[in-house]
Amino acid sequence: MRISLFITCVVDQLYPEIGTAMFNLLTRLGVEVTFNAEQTCCGQPAFNSGYHNEARELAGRMLDLFTRELESVDYIVAPSGSCVTMVKKFYPDLFADDPQRRAQAEQVGERLYELSQFLVDVLGAEDVGASFAGRVTYHDSCHLLRELGVSLPPRKLIRAVRGVDFVEMDEAEVCCGFGGTFSVKYPEISSAIGQEKVRNIERSQAETVVACDASCLMQIGGLLSRKGSAVRPLHLAEFLMASEQT
Repeated sequence: MRISLFITCVVDQLYPEIGTAMFNLLTRLGVEVTFNAEQTCCGQPAFNSGYHNEARELAGRMLDLFTRELESVDYIVAPSGSCVTMVKKFYPDLFADDPQRRAQAEQVGERLYELSQFLVDVLGAEDVGASFAGRVTYHDSCHLLRELGVSLPPRKLIRAVRGVDFVEMDEAEVCCGFGGTFSVKYPEISSAIGQEKVRNIERSQAETVVACDASCLMQIGGLLSRKGSAVRPLHLAEFLMASEQT
């Protein structure tokens, strides 16, 4: 099987180690991985801020690039439910008045998967050979859960890790407060929501919190750090490769 990586802006610019972990994980599972360095932003920040013309320009570029990618790969995989949602759910509406672009969006969307969904639902892999000693909890990212309906795959992957003590936190499905540009426009509300998330993480007595979106981890990790908490935020890809990094 051959896949193309769709690496998000946040991962590319701030957390490249997540992209590396994802590449190494998929390669370890026997997947041939390619990466087209010409990719840029999917347009989600502009779209969410109301700049739909600018979002269409970025989205059109991404569609052209990944349409070409589909000529030589089986699937496209991303480490983010948020950006996958943008393409699968919002691109068709963004191009509602452009049948050609809309068809292109649907073609790309059909073969685009978030990492945990790809591992469990496409590869059929739950035990990926990972091991991790310690108590772990999981945060449901909003787009991944609500727009894509992905809840069980990341939990199956975490539970299958040898040595892990997995515990559900209270209100795991509640937003962390980041919300992209929401956190910039309404920082006080964003912080208040995030602080409640941090309290639920700490009440779980987990040593590590795992999520499938780097943006959520940036919000949660920042609040944990300011509080002086020892809880470690990890992306699912990093978590599943942690035994090889330590």
